[in-house]
Amino acid sequence: MLGAAVVLGMSCASQTRIIRTPVLPAGAQQGAFERQIQNARDAGDGDYQLRALREQVAASPDDVAVRLQLVNAYRERGYPDIALEMCRLAAERFPQSGDVQLALVRGLRDLNHRSEAISSLDTFLEAHPQSSPQYFSWLGILHDESGQWTAGEPSHRKAIELAPAQDYLHNNLGYNLLMQKKASEAALEFREALRLNPASQLARNNLGTALASQDDKGEALANWQSATDAATAHNNLAAVLIEKGNYAEARKELEVALGYNRVHPAALKNMELVSRLDGNAATLPAKLDTTRWVRWKAGFVRLFVGPLDDTNTHSQ
Repeated sequence: MLGAAVVLGMSCASQTRIIRTPVLPAGAQQGAFERQIQNARDAGDGDYQLRALREQVAASPDDVAVRLQLVNAYRERGYPDIALEMCRLAAERFPQSGDVQLALVRGLRDLNHRSEAISSLDTFLEAHPQSSPQYFSWLGILHDESGQWTAGEPSHRKAIELAPAQDYLHNNLGYNLLMQKKASEAALEFREALRLNPASQLARNNLGTALASQDDKGEALANWQSATDAATAHNNLAAVLIEKGNYAEARKELEVALGYNRVHPAALKNMELVSRLDGNAATLPAKLDTTRWVRWKAGFVRLFVGPLDDTNTHSQ
């Protein structure tokens, strides 16, 4: 579909459900904890860095930074479940720590527990107000990834209120608005993101999508072509038209794209998609007769330039 990725996904809002961990009998809690410790120990056997970090945590149990280093080490090694349980334990021990809360949110997100992540972050912010935009940005992203676009919008706006000069925050709000079918408002945010960071390819692609969604095809193409080739720009416009169900216009844009580049991978895939959707065979631009062109060019050179042979050339 689009030539570059956009932020987040899905659509439609839904109510967040709070997930609470059931209270287990004391013996069962101890057994689960011991199993978790054993799993962590087994996963770290033979890994010098993990052993060293575990020893540091044991020696300095109140050192939050070392605990989070250990969490990241397990996550990087492919043990997100162990990392998450360590985050839960750290959050219980350090309930006021913003760094621990963000690590917990990331851990829950890694395992697709977004509802619990939203609930946890909401509760934390109510008890411990923060002035950094990243907490509200994360909350907006979690809502967006859960398809709760309207719920995510206030969080994105709060993040911008705290850090208006951060281009990625404007881009994220713009994408949220775009998914709410507020294309004109979204375009304003993408333009602001580009004003703050003209090199943002993500914001430029998203701006093109917003413009195309408003049927401003000319400006959308000009926006895309300012950062990419003509074939990709026309393919991007075709992708938006496919999303809108306008297969006939999408086919025309894809034919233009393939006229510029007959082997453009995304355009070829989109042409195949359009053919499946509208039931019409794929059509490709006629291939240039290169042999005839070469003969004509050679005749032109002989007529106006004269013969080119070794006697008229010079070597360096």
